[in-house]
Amino acid sequence: MLRDLTSDLFINERIITTEARAKEIRKTAEKMISLGKRGDLHARRQAAAFVRNEVADIREDGDSVVVQSVLQKLFSDVAPRYADRNGGYTRIMKTAPRRGDGAPMVIIELV
Repeated sequence: MLRDLTSDLFINERIITTEARAKEIRKTAEKMISLGKRGDLHARRQAAAFVRNEVADIREDGDSVVVQSVLQKLFSDVAPRYADRNGGYTRIMKTAPRRGDGAPMVIIELV
């Protein structure tokens, strides 16, 4: 579940989940971004072992279609954005409780 939510966070850059899950996602997401900032082969393999192999972005580049996976987005788009930042890559904002059971809901997003 944490792998899926962390991958979804990198794909969408913002997800709505419960507070307990968001606090756990924060730990794994910050580790993955730190690996992305390192950028070497070993860091890429460690990140590939954790994040899901999903399609993150599809765009057209002239006559060809470029398909970008979550791992490629992490290392090429997300990690360079935080090159001069030492930590604190995510933000958790509280929202209204969930209707059914009153669980505290939050929005976790990349800063």
